[in-house]
Amino acid sequence: MQLQFLGGAGEVGRSAILVNDSLLLDYGMLTGNPPQFPVGTVEPDAVVVSHGHLDHVGTVPSLLSGAEWPAVHWTPPTYELALTLARDTLNLHGGTYDCPFTETHIQRMTQQSDPHDYGETFTAAGHEVTFYNAGHIPGSAHVLIDDGETRLLYTADFHTDDQRLVSGTTDRPDADVVICESTYSDVEHDDRATVEKRFIESVQTTIWQGGTVVVPAFAIGRTQEILMVLDAHDIDCYVDGMGTHVLQMLRNHPDYVRDSDALKRAKSNARIVSGRDGQRRRIARQNSVIVTTSGMLSGGPAMTYIPEIRQDPTNKICLTGYQVEGTPGRELVERGRCELNGGVVPVAARAEMYDFSAHADKHGLRSFLDEYRDAPVFVNHGDRCGAFAEELAADGYEATAPDLGTVAEI
Repeated sequence: MQLQFLGGAGEVGRSAILVNDSLLLDYGMLTGNPPQFPVGTVEPDAVVVSHGHLDHVGTVPSLLSGAEWPAVHWTPPTYELALTLARDTLNLHGGTYDCPFTETHIQRMTQQSDPHDYGETFTAAGHEVTFYNAGHIPGSAHVLIDDGETRLLYTADFHTDDQRLVSGTTDRPDADVVICESTYSDVEHDDRATVEKRFIESVQTTIWQGGTVVVPAFAIGRTQEILMVLDAHDIDCYVDGMGTHVLQMLRNHPDYVRDSDALKRAKSNARIVSGRDGQRRRIARQNSVIVTTSGMLSGGPAMTYIPEIRQDPTNKICLTGYQVEGTPGRELVERGRCELNGGVVPVAARAEMYDFSAHADKHGLRSFLDEYRDAPVFVNHGDRCGAFAEELAADGYEATAPDLGTVAEI
């Protein structure tokens, strides 16, 4: 089996791995200014997508530009999330170099879509492929690929602990080789119940003091998780941005969430904002809790809410996800200021970070890989892939961290 690493090697973003020159695993983008896409030119016979996050699926429509269109395999929720992301990208950047596809390519993607449930083995580009629940977001999958000689397990993004939205992964299929993510390979997540308790106490305190809480959250997975947390503690809230569409969509896939009744209650508890800036400004002054995109303050409705609350230290901004270096969210956490609507401004409202990560931490990664001690491990999708590979090697694993563009024969 031959593997070519076209993205996600030593980085978080633009994941893309070509298997045997014919089967492509993921095809994402690395958000930034400008965004970055997988290296090289590929014309795969088939594409298998692990889950519906931009860094894994964001560039898939561009693969439908040639004369031969590959089939695209994914779970049903991943298909719908991919469509949502593609249309959002087209809406924001269509007609520029930041968007390498058109509406025509999106329509072709729908025609070539081939959805599969967990545990259903199918054929893609001459390989036998099976999805297993990865516990990351609804529809996320470990991907097992068998070419008749080698069984490759691509973990993609995964979590071993339960979240309110999805249960942690428990599947450990037999494999000869593993490609493993490493996003939080040097981090120990706090117990989720402890994180929730601190978050809820902070939100309640701010509301009691007459302030407003803005909760920037990723539209896919994190928005729904936070809404479920707030509902479980009887805290009313508003929800704004793409996460509202995703919330409704996930209600149509109850088999892919941990507790569909709890998700339904969370949806009923949240008041959906219609999308008018005037309404957003009024809500920001209402002593309220607002869950909104974008999770890193790089766009979306947050760009209306944050300017409205930033000057009052009674207010609070509760960040709920990893803040990539160079993003306004990272600038806010580190320097108490951020870029808003074209200018860098100080923010008096208190900024707090809460680790609601949907990735396994170093203990989760190790517990997962303990089942594959005899298998070579390729480490990808992380800021410290090399360091984690060295740590695994010191513990007896045959572990390496491929560079971007590396071709490996296994």
